[in-house]
This record gives sequence, C-alpha cells and structure tokens, in this order.
Amino acid sequence: MTVLLPAIIPVAFIIIIGVIVGKTLEIHKQTLSQLIVYVLAPSLVADSLYTTTISAQNAAQLLLGVFIVAFILYLLVLVISSILKFPAITRKSLIATAIHPNNGNMGLPLVDFALGSAGLERAIIYMIGSSILLFGVAPAILAGTSLKHSLMVTFKLPLMWAMLAGLSLRILQIELPFNLGEALHLLGRAAIPVALLILGMELVTTQFKVTNFEVISLNFRLILAPVIALLVGKVIQLNPLDLQVFILQSAMPTAVNTVVLATEFGGEALKVARTIVVTTLLSFLTLPFVLWIAEQV
Repeated sequence: MTVLLPAIIPVAFIIIIGVIVGKTLEIHKQTLSQLIVYVLAPSLVADSLYTTTISAQNAAQLLLGVFIVAFILYLLVLVISSILKFPAITRKSLIATAIHPNNGNMGLPLVDFALGSAGLERAIIYMIGSSILLFGVAPAILAGTSLKHSLMVTFKLPLMWAMLAGLSLRILQIELPFNLGEALHLLGRAAIPVALLILGMELVTTQFKVTNFEVISLNFRLILAPVIALLVGKVIQLNPLDLQVFILQSAMPTAVNTVVLATEFGGEALKVARTIVVTTLLSFLTLPFVLWIAEQV
C-alpha cells in the first residue's frame, strides 16, 4: 500500500480540483477534450518515442503484447455484449473501458516506485502502445460506422503523425534546436493533469451507482486483463522485468482519457466516468495482489 499511495494520492488531489472547477467555473469539457486529443496526447507520444533508450527488440515485444491483450479483451467484450444484448453505444463504451488501462498517470508512478528507472522506461513503451490504441483506434470504434469512415477518423487525428515524428527523430538521432525538446516534453506532460481535471468535472454530474456495465468493466479491467497479460507475456517470452511491467500496466484501472473520448467521439460518458471511479477505488485492493504476483515471475 505504501507503494501505491504516492501514485494515487496526487491523482485523487487533481480529480478533486476538477470537481471544484466543475462546480464553480463555467468551463466546457469538450474544449478541454479537444485540447488533449489534438495537441497534448500527440505531444506525449512524440516526446516518449523521441527520448526513450530501450532497445528496439524489447520495445517491439512489449508493443506486440499490448496489442494482443487488447485484441483478446475486445473479442471477449463482443461475446459478452452479444450474450447480454447490449445496444451498440453500450458495447462501444464497454470496449473503451475494458481495453484501455490507466497506465500513464497511475501506471507510470507505480512502476517507478516498484521497479525503478529500468521498469519506468518499459512502462513508457507500454503507455505508447496503449496510447496508439486509445487515441488512434478507440475514436474510430466510438465514432465509426464503417471501415472507411473508421480509417478516416483515425488518420485525421494527429496521434499517428506524432508517433511517426517521434520515431523519425529517434532513429535519425536529430536533436531539436532552441530547447524545443523541452517544449514538447512540457506539452506532453500537460495531458495527464488536464485529463484528470476533466474527470473531476465529469463527476460533478455523475450519479454514483453500480450497474451491470460497471461490474462487467471492472472484472475485465482489474481481473481478466492482468491474467491475460501474464499468459500472453509467457507466450511471447518476455524477459522477467518486461513481464513484471507488462502485468502491472495491464492491471491498472480504466484510463481517465476514455471519458475524454466518450465526450468527444460518442459514448455513454456517465457510465464511463462511473467505471473510472469504481475501478480506481477497487484497484487499491487488487493492485497490491497483482504487484505481489508480478514480483514472483
């Protein structure tokens, strides 16, 4: 628990400020959502790719694992949604809450405290893969009505181009002049607190109740995801440190930015917000156990 508190208390503090802002100021959540989707999140991904020192092989394995776990969860959500006959908007929202962990503002501090700087580098690679899914694929799932439209939505977003820019700077070993790299870093880091503020603002209008949606989401996010990550990590033969990071990052509660995407591209924002709150609170109980399991691998 002492490892988790430094990661969770700052998160809770910023969310509380968001609640206060939502009650006292007339700020449009959609404007902040657009700021994250089109400016801050692409900056975060570009900066992470530009500055990482992890080997290409390790990075590729971790990214492969991220995509495999997400695809398995996606298929399971489709099966459950079909069995329970969820409407399309509920199915899309469940996909968003189930496959997108909060591996940035919660996962990175936790891994840093638990596994040190080497673990943190690997956690950032995981976050990049998750960001590709969150800001590159999820908008298409939430807004798309056909394959063509989904691809148009995806490639209109700057995330993919930011990823290519970061990789190009890294591969070509280009040093940005006039301290522009620091400017990129500052923009990227701003994505985390702004997303937390949006969540706090969303909670002002959120009715706190637990329905089948939240129960199913938390089981996917907090229980199934780390189990699947452990199995996938073994299959693709991740080394021990990579596997530990992979399991921990996969066990995080639902990403804060899912409510941003639900607000911006379509989805049940209130249910998504409730799921974020429920999974974050329950992660106090599940993450210590997952951390213990990760240390045994």
